[in-house]
Amino acid sequence: MGKSITKLVISVLVIALCAYIALFGFDIRISNWNISYPNALDENYGIRQGLDLVGGSIITYEAQAENVTAEEMQSVTNVLRKRLDALGFSEATVTTQGEKKVRVEIPSIQDPKEAVETLGQTATLTFRDSDGNIVLEGTDVKSARAAYGEVSQTSGTIHHVVLNLNDSGVSKFTEATKIASQKAEGSNYIAIMLDEEVISQPSVDSTINTSECVISGGFANAEETGELAALINSGNLPFTIEHVELRSVGPSLGEKALSTSLLAAAIGILLVMIFMAAVYKLPGLIADVSLIFYIAIIAYIMSQFRVNLSLPGIAGLILSVGMAVDANVIIFARMKEELVVGKTIRAAVDSGYKRAFIAIVDANITTLIAAVVLFFFGTGPIQGFAITLGIGTVVSMFTAIFITKFLLKQLVGLKIKDLRLYGVNVKKEEQNV
Repeated sequence: MGKSITKLVISVLVIALCAYIALFGFDIRISNWNISYPNALDENYGIRQGLDLVGGSIITYEAQAENVTAEEMQSVTNVLRKRLDALGFSEATVTTQGEKKVRVEIPSIQDPKEAVETLGQTATLTFRDSDGNIVLEGTDVKSARAAYGEVSQTSGTIHHVVLNLNDSGVSKFTEATKIASQKAEGSNYIAIMLDEEVISQPSVDSTINTSECVISGGFANAEETGELAALINSGNLPFTIEHVELRSVGPSLGEKALSTSLLAAAIGILLVMIFMAAVYKLPGLIADVSLIFYIAIIAYIMSQFRVNLSLPGIAGLILSVGMAVDANVIIFARMKEELVVGKTIRAAVDSGYKRAFIAIVDANITTLIAAVVLFFFGTGPIQGFAITLGIGTVVSMFTAIFITKFLLKQLVGLKIKDLRLYGVNVKKEEQNV
């Protein structure tokens, strides 16, 4: 019993501390020694906030070409969308305006010039041989991504960029690499250029006739390969575009949108916690502690990965709170059934988890499937909702299955025998513990 009390008290204190640090951060200064952790909503290191909550910048780009097709403008919006997603601005929006313009809305960045710099260059991408001939264009490139691993049997694990070409790109690149590989050393390269600036100049040793090829050598870290991949993706445009309008905007939902939304979320979570404690008594209090830990983990993950949080994102988090509580409700309902038929509290806890486990996993998997579909087929705020819903679902399943169970085990160790404290409505003389 003494060990259970100690473990339970320490666990509750640790969870409370984690929640406080994740939500509010800390800053300890002793003489020249300083240790700090930013709060969840820190502007520079915390959760990014959507345009509807904190405002941001709007950039309008215009195609620098005489005749522009709808397919070409769709290609431009796709490239800009890909670039924003790679930078972590999943809540940003990209829409066409008229025949030749694209409007980009980026949250959190109040200075439009900074937004342009953050979005990066959007110039024309070309691949040229040592004689200056264009052998490949940006439209021949499907995508580029940074990677780390082996590229050959003798290379070892290195940083590199994986380039994916479409069918027309493969045929052009096959011929270009065949010619380049036959040239003397120093001229056997194909330069990758953004407008007239060389961003990479890899040498070619043999003919490349596949849709996927590797750019390797000379990359010191993931940041360098990531930058090259981002530049290639951002230059994958059918023509040059230039910004013709820059302006900053305030939050579309009002200055107090974030505080009001968070207050609503807090009230909702508090009411859920009160309900759990009132209906399920001691197990309900344990579920409340787990819910606090859930909030701490969510805040930590979203801060570390700089997830964009908009109003749909907050809705996703609140929905995942419901999923976390729903799992506990299933477990506690099974426990009450076991206690009513006369099982001991310890046996009821074990049996309750075993009987509820499959139902919990199935419910969370179906929710995750929905989140994945929304993420890959949605855009902007829909993706933000999917991200927060997915993260929340995974974390809620973890806290319900592992954290709540651990705390319940310590509660059992306290040897509290009154079944009414476990939410069972029976007379004292009918108790069987």
